[in-house]
Amino acid sequence: MPQLQGVGDSEAAAQLRRGLRQAWMPPFGWLLCLIAALLGSAWALRYARREQVLDHPEERSNHAMPTPRGGGIAMVAVMAGVLAWAAHAHAAERLVLLAMLVGLVLVGVIGWLDDHRPISARIRLVVHVLAAVLVAIAMAASGWPAWIPLLALVAIPVLVNIWNFMDGIDGIAATQAMVWGLALLLWTPVMLAGGIGLALAMACLGFLPFNFPRARVFMGDVGSGALGFLIAGSGLLLAREQGGAALGSLCILAPFLVDAGLTLLRRMWRRERWWQAHSQHAYQQLARAWGSHVTVTAIYLVLAASGAVLGWMLRFQETTVTISFILLWYIGIAALWGGAQFRAG
Repeated sequence: MPQLQGVGDSEAAAQLRRGLRQAWMPPFGWLLCLIAALLGSAWALRYARREQVLDHPEERSNHAMPTPRGGGIAMVAVMAGVLAWAAHAHAAERLVLLAMLVGLVLVGVIGWLDDHRPISARIRLVVHVLAAVLVAIAMAASGWPAWIPLLALVAIPVLVNIWNFMDGIDGIAATQAMVWGLALLLWTPVMLAGGIGLALAMACLGFLPFNFPRARVFMGDVGSGALGFLIAGSGLLLAREQGGAALGSLCILAPFLVDAGLTLLRRMWRRERWWQAHSQHAYQQLARAWGSHVTVTAIYLVLAASGAVLGWMLRFQETTVTISFILLWYIGIAALWGGAQFRAG
């Protein structure tokens, strides 16, 4: 299994370059992902303006003007193409990749429809669970270790909805997904998860000029749900390829998992209608208190990148050591969440 363990910086860089040359995408495929995302986002912006697919400000909003939404359809289209090509190039994992493609389309379509006309949370959740079931069945049928399909049943719906919850200020959801994608490339530069990670990072980078530092278009449910699905799916591929060494990748997700998880628990503790939309996440509170989306997005970006570095360093530690550091990292992020809530409230 190709890894960068035990080599110097120059050799690691050379191995990464060799990996990209040997990867399953055609030459300049990564650049094509970026260009396609740029062009697709521009089209989505024009479409949303023409069809009046707008996100109107309300009490819980973090924006003041009606803003086009649904721009994430470009990332969905790019990544659907990447998964189709990967399925063509990787016969051994073809069934799983095709299931991921179908799951991505399901999540993307229900999000696209919801961006045009609100659909009940129950129906959306059913579709998210269906996508997870399809992927889990394909993994089981392909002979993957039993714990990975079981994890897929939980990870996919959870991350789809967390990315939806956390997509509330300019750039935050796309930058977090971009960090995840680049980290996967570092973890497995010559393997399937790393290739999909790089494609995901390029798709996010192509969307970001339209969403950050000031959003001209929101990614909408079509984009946020798809990013959550792709992060879960690529994480499961990483677990398949790296086993226990993939555990450290949980550090990258800490900013979103802690903010979403603790906010949900607090709403449940207060007996609020936790399933309804709200603006009580730490990132939303800070954006209102500071009046700056850029600052908050940058803080979450730094935290995710720091988590990627920590996770990379933990790859070949003993499991107990890895878990201990992951717990300490999550406790630290939780302390920051508490401080942010106190400062904003």
